[in-house]
Amino acid sequence: MLNFIDLGRKDYQSTRDLQLRLFRQMISLKREGKTVDKETVLLVEHEPVFTMGRHADHNNMLVSNRYLDKLGVDCVEIERGGDITFHGPGQLVVYPIIDMSRHHLGVKAYVNLLEEAVIRTLDKFDIRGQRVDGATGVWIEAGSERERKICAIGIRCSHYVTMHGFALNISTDLSWFSMINPCGFKDKGVTSMSGELKRDVPVTEVKKIICDELSRLLQL
Repeated sequence: MLNFIDLGRKDYQSTRDLQLRLFRQMISLKREGKTVDKETVLLVEHEPVFTMGRHADHNNMLVSNRYLDKLGVDCVEIERGGDITFHGPGQLVVYPIIDMSRHHLGVKAYVNLLEEAVIRTLDKFDIRGQRVDGATGVWIEAGSERERKICAIGIRCSHYVTMHGFALNISTDLSWFSMINPCGFKDKGVTSMSGELKRDVPVTEVKKIICDELSRLLQL
C-alpha cells in the first residue's frame, strides 16, 4: 500500500524528522524479517532553505552565513547524495519512503524511475523534460547552450529503503538559486514550469499528476 501524504507548506526540519522516523521504522521491520506492506510518499512545499548533501562542496554556497542569518534562512547539512540546492514555496518536494526490493529496483533504476515520473508529468504540460548523462535530475534543452535544470534529485538508501527524493520547480522564485552553484554546477541554468510556460501553474494540479505517475511506475 502506497500512502500519499500532502503536508502542504511546512518547515524543513520537522519534515526531515518525519522522514527519518518513517525511514527507520521501515528498516526495523526489514531487520526483523517482517513484511513491509505500507509505504509512504510525502509531498511538501518548504519554507526557504538551502540543503547540502553529504559530499557537498561548501564553496558552492556563494553568500555568507551572516547574510543568510539576515534573511532568516538556514543552510542544512543532510544525509542525501548530491551537492547544494534550494527548497522554497512554489517548488514541489516529493519524499518517497519505500522498499526498493519490493519493487525489484536498484539505486540506479530507482533514480531513473523518479526522473521518469517527472518527465511524464512535464509532458502533460507540453514541457519536454530530458536526462543528462552523468547528472541526475530532469533538464530542459539538454545538450544545448541553454541547458537548464527543472528538477533536482538526491536520495539516501539503507537496506533498500529510501528517503529524500526530488524537487520540481513549479513557480519557484529562481532568484534564490543565484546564491549557490545549484547541485554544484557553475555553468548550468535553473528553470521552472511557470517560467517555461509563461503562466502560473497550480502546485495542486502538478501534485495529482505526480502521484498518478509514481503509482503507475511502481505498479501499484
